[in-house]
Amino acid sequence: MKLDFQHTQAAHCENGVTTSLLRHHGVNQITEPLAFGIGSGLFFIYIPFMKINNGPAIAFRTQPGLIFKRTCRALDIPVERKKFRSEKEAEHILMECLEAGQPVGCQVGVYYLTYFPKEYRFHFNAHNLIVYGKEEDHYLISDPVMEMATSLSSYELQRVRFAKGAFAPRGQLYYPKEKHAVTNEQMKQAIRSGIKRNVRDMLHIPGPIAGVSGIRFTAKRIRHWRDKLGPQKAGSYLAQLVRMQEEIGTGGGGFRFIYGAFLQEAYAYHPLQELIDISSRFTRSGDIWRSAAVQAAGIYKGRIGSQADFNVMSDYLYAAADIEKQAFQALSKIKWPA
Repeated sequence: MKLDFQHTQAAHCENGVTTSLLRHHGVNQITEPLAFGIGSGLFFIYIPFMKINNGPAIAFRTQPGLIFKRTCRALDIPVERKKFRSEKEAEHILMECLEAGQPVGCQVGVYYLTYFPKEYRFHFNAHNLIVYGKEEDHYLISDPVMEMATSLSSYELQRVRFAKGAFAPRGQLYYPKEKHAVTNEQMKQAIRSGIKRNVRDMLHIPGPIAGVSGIRFTAKRIRHWRDKLGPQKAGSYLAQLVRMQEEIGTGGGGFRFIYGAFLQEAYAYHPLQELIDISSRFTRSGDIWRSAAVQAAGIYKGRIGSQADFNVMSDYLYAAADIEKQAFQALSKIKWPA
């Protein structure tokens, strides 16, 4: 059983799943940048008291699942989402969907994904993929971060669907309930609401750990990590930042480039020069995040490691925070046509 489904590679898993499922259901206008922007995917949060893989919890995107949920809601597309206590029930419902001709998105753990290179497998439970068929004992998998479609055995898929730990997926699956044509007017409204929500999330969440304030908070902490934690542990914390930034979900740099692309594509629906101008600011921020990743990797690998090197790392984050604050402030001042 193989559904008529088109695998498409994407920069980020949830963007890719959202785009592929919506296009399969008739939303031909959607692209990865538009899904990311409409879903207000750009974010930052640093949670020092929460540990993942022995490092602080750091995220460069919104909570897993929200990009799909928000994008569908903005386009008035009904969604089905289920979690399970029973592995048997989870597989039964998955098969029911496939037999009904419905490809489904699944949240899974990365560690046991056999088609991932070993160096990319660690305990991270917020990866997304699409199941679009079954042949003998293997499920057909469209993983957006892979160049080609692949497969997992029944046991392998069950194992990643019920991975343990933080953000345990509990067999979660989701999909649009029906084929649904979307008008350009709906796209225009969705773009506006996505931008306004992202402005709120990056500029106006109370407290110091989220949004632009969270980037500055992290920059301040990094200046003290070497003395407070010791060079080895401080280096491992920076490695955690790089892992969440560049290896899982394209993180700090990649997400900023995708958001810049979103604003450029939004121009086709809202021909406002401000969108193009602000887009270039996110590209600059993305470049800074990538430079920060190189600096952090150099410290972790022991090529550099003085206090001055940690200060440079901190300065990169301060610079990114300043650019993103200015960019979102500029977005908040756009005069949208009636």
